[in-house]
Order: sequence, then C-alpha cells, then structure tokens
Amino acid sequence: MTINRDGYDVVSQTAVLGLVLGSLGWWAGGVWLWIGVGLGLFLFAFILYFFRDPERMVPEGDHLLISPADGKVLFVKRVYEPLYMKQEVNQISIFLSPMDVHVNRVPSSGQVEHAEYIPGKYLVAWHEKASELNERSEFGVRHPSGTPVFFRQITGYLARRITFHIRKGDRVKAGDRFGMMKLGSRMDILVPDNVELHVKAGDVTVAGETVMGVFR
Repeated sequence: MTINRDGYDVVSQTAVLGLVLGSLGWWAGGVWLWIGVGLGLFLFAFILYFFRDPERMVPEGDHLLISPADGKVLFVKRVYEPLYMKQEVNQISIFLSPMDVHVNRVPSSGQVEHAEYIPGKYLVAWHEKASELNERSEFGVRHPSGTPVFFRQITGYLARRITFHIRKGDRVKAGDRFGMMKLGSRMDILVPDNVELHVKAGDVTVAGETVMGVFR
C-alpha cells in the first residue's frame, strides 16, 4: 500500500506513539500489555489506511471534468462566484468521510491562474456556509477551451489541516495529484454553464476516475 507523502510525518509520529503505548503496557503488565499493544497497533493501522494513496485510471481527454475527491455529492446548486469567475455558476460539493481516500486531484487540465489559502472557522463540512467561513484553499484553472474552473479544499470539524502543491502559473492535467485534506472535509467545484454536468446529489465519486462533466 502506497502512503501519500503528506502523511509521512503523521505516520512516523503514530509509530512512535504506538511504541510508547506498547512499552507502557509491557511495564504495567497483565491485561495492560494487551491493551497497550492493541491500541498502538490499531492507531498505526488506521493512520496507514487513512493516508493511503491508490493509483487511479484517469479517463483520457482534456474535454472531461474529473472528480477531485472521493466522497458523496452533497448538492449541486447555482451560486454566484465573485472572486475568480465573477458570474453565476454551478457548484458541486463533495463530502469526504474519515474513511474516504483524502488525496485530492486536479479536476481540469489547464493553467493555474489563482491559488490562495484562507484561514477560517471549523464548521462541520456539510454546513452550507462552510465554503464561505471555514479554513480553505481556493484555485482557479483556465481550461484550454478558455473555460474557467474554480475549486476549493475546505476543512471540516475534524479536518484541521490542508496541504497543496500547485501554484499560480503552473500547468496541470486533469487527474494529477495536488494535495490532501486530513480527516473529514469537503471539496467544492464550480463551473459555468458550458460544462455539461454528469453528477447529482447522492452520487458517490472517485478522485481521478469519476467523470463529473464535459466541456462543451
């Protein structure tokens, strides 16, 4: 199992914690030995599972809008995006549970024109105002067709850390890894009307594989 690089520090820290718990259990003896060792192994196994980074079969074609996150579509709605697109667009919001893969992938090929980290609150990820009030990172990519695509990583009540590795001026390809959100969180994707959407509320998405729409 491949571990994402953004999890190396947490995996190392959890391994040390597991050794400490096992050592304390050994020192206490009796049933505490099994409790300490069992808890240490459980925590280490969960962290390894959480930071897994499976390979994905990215569909071919720059005309496709690809899901940037594993999870469940909370809603698809009309919103006004004032920062990058400055127009009414369609917003797709995906909720990631703690059991989902949390490695994020670029939804659209093109050039990064906007990349910004914004500190904020830690409302539950499915809260409608989370996209406005929570800690988040926001990105704008200009598709080769000229269509703007806006997407953002949003922390949730449990997720308190976002990582990303793309910057303004970078050229990206749909399906490329670009970052991670740790524990439960949310991803928003905003596109104009010339992108034909293929997802609806309740759909389950797979990052790098699910086709969310087509650029017309």
